[in-house]
Amino acid sequence: MEGKTEVPFERAERLKILILTSIAIVCSFLSLAVRHYPILLCIVAILAVYLLSGNRYQWIYIWRKTVYRDLKGLKVILATMFNVWLWERNGTTVTTRWEEIARKTPDKKALVMGDRALTFREGDELSNRIAWYFKHQGFKPGEVIALFMETQPEYVFLWLGLAKIRVTTALVNTNLRGKRLVYCLRIAECKAVVFGDEMSDAIKEIQTELHDMPLFQFNSPDRTAAPILQDTIPLSTEITGMSVESFKDSESAKPRDTLLYIYTSGTTGFPKAAVVTNIRYLLIPLGVHKSADLSSSDVIYDPLPLHHTAGGVLGVGQCIILGCTVVLRKKFSASNYWSDAAKHGCTAAQYIGEICRYLLMVPPGSNDKAHNVKVMIGNGLRPQIWEEFVKRFNIPRVLEFYGATEGNCNLVNLDSKVGAIGFLSRLVSSIYPLTLVKCDEITGEILRDDKGRCITCSPSEPGLLLGKIDPKQAILTFAGYADKTASEKKMVRNVKVDGDCYFNTGDILVMDHYGYFYFKDRTGNTFRWRGENVSTAEVEGVISNLVGLRDVIVYGVAIPNIEGKAGMAAIADPNNSLDLEGLEKGLSTSLPAYARPLFLRILPEPPLTVTFKLQKKELVEQGFDLTKLTDPVFFMDQKMGKYVPLTQKLYEDIMNGCVRL
Repeated sequence: MEGKTEVPFERAERLKILILTSIAIVCSFLSLAVRHYPILLCIVAILAVYLLSGNRYQWIYIWRKTVYRDLKGLKVILATMFNVWLWERNGTTVTTRWEEIARKTPDKKALVMGDRALTFREGDELSNRIAWYFKHQGFKPGEVIALFMETQPEYVFLWLGLAKIRVTTALVNTNLRGKRLVYCLRIAECKAVVFGDEMSDAIKEIQTELHDMPLFQFNSPDRTAAPILQDTIPLSTEITGMSVESFKDSESAKPRDTLLYIYTSGTTGFPKAAVVTNIRYLLIPLGVHKSADLSSSDVIYDPLPLHHTAGGVLGVGQCIILGCTVVLRKKFSASNYWSDAAKHGCTAAQYIGEICRYLLMVPPGSNDKAHNVKVMIGNGLRPQIWEEFVKRFNIPRVLEFYGATEGNCNLVNLDSKVGAIGFLSRLVSSIYPLTLVKCDEITGEILRDDKGRCITCSPSEPGLLLGKIDPKQAILTFAGYADKTASEKKMVRNVKVDGDCYFNTGDILVMDHYGYFYFKDRTGNTFRWRGENVSTAEVEGVISNLVGLRDVIVYGVAIPNIEGKAGMAAIADPNNSLDLEGLEKGLSTSLPAYARPLFLRILPEPPLTVTFKLQKKELVEQGFDLTKLTDPVFFMDQKMGKYVPLTQKLYEDIMNGCVRL
């Protein structure tokens, strides 16, 4: 298992012997001095035996290794919880916090993209115009308006303006089209759609199905001359006559009120609209701000889509909630990443999914270290490339974190431990109750003991991560989804005691002796072959390194009358330059036989989500069925010891059991 760390017991035992010997010598002298006090000597001896017997020395050693990390973690979580508690007690919402920040630094740049920027004053004025306009249009608190627009500084102040009149904004993925787009609008019960002029074609395609929704077209200042789609309202023009004075509602919003809907990626089905409350939007950027030791003078590089939590909450939240300047980019560019960061003087930068791997694939250049980035913030940095990444780009610190838009299980790697997605200290386990429980790694079914309770995992034992739900504490709440049925499916009850309730992350993690967590796989992604469990995430990491950091997706495929599932790897090879022979040799030395893919599929381009995660649903459905594929497929011939083209005849022989596997 990648990332496991064993306690160095050899060194510990040598130290233990040295200490015991020293104690024996000291006791010899003590016996002379305390000849008349045998009870004192007995107490000393008993205490020494207690501390140095069994596993007690191991825990002393671990404590010594982790005490600084744990105290820092305790400081971060207590400071975050106190701030959030204070905000909730005072009735602070995102809009009231924004107004406070905007008043302090009105002329400071808030959001920057390319050569264009909006100051805090300009952003506030735009949000006020939006608030007054939609108030005059008759929209009421609690109603939902969809925002369907590519990244630009105005994006943020559109939803912020709607928040001022307590209208919830559904941040719709700009890659959605057709039925999936309509579904996302309907599931959130949207009353209207605000769309960017660049999304006109997508809206036109479904316009007849949206006859009951007013459509507001917002033309970016970069494209003021863009034509207005028929039967839509030109929002950019309409708001010019609106007041820039601060909008004050007769009834204030509350910290637990819904602020946004953010959709899950939908890699295993249709996207779900996750509820983001005011207090959660306050919490996420604050927690990262404290963890990364940022201040309002930091400049954050955020090249991620704004309809996703990483870009639109964690990144932009550094501006809205904490007063930082945030630099945006319309679409992520690996070749321009470091030049953008240097141009704008960024001191912190975000990554997600496979971004770090893409940055390493760019040929080395002068921009690699010509920047002032002191910390990289994100999730998904693979352990296999971690050290190479920080060395090449001279990154002093990586703040890898784990979390989900709707979840209450957040972990942070505060000390840049290679491969770790975070840690949980015993100092905070009582106030931040996360747990790993045993499950069937194939189905994700949670295993329970004879009393019906979940079974807690030991160190180095993979398990499903659960987080206790406590509605009284903002940091432990689970607001769920717009679809209440979907919310219920994510909750696990009677985990440790009757009546308790936990959030199910759906992720299988491993915790080592030091309390560091490592990602293993998503439940359902692990498959069983030759009596062994195969983690797709681990195999993907190994193969990606062997093929020059290309995109790799690993999954299991069923073969008639064969137990378990055989491994199949889809590899993106747009230049048709894959070295199969080199891959075969690398796999034979890097992976056990049961984990080596039996099938290879060569893709012209990778199927990616907007957050740079690899999608495998359609690939799994197609399997190695040649009637459904046009891409080249190869099969590992056991006798020849190499991959050979999968022909129709070979496919039929495999399906009929004529080929020995």
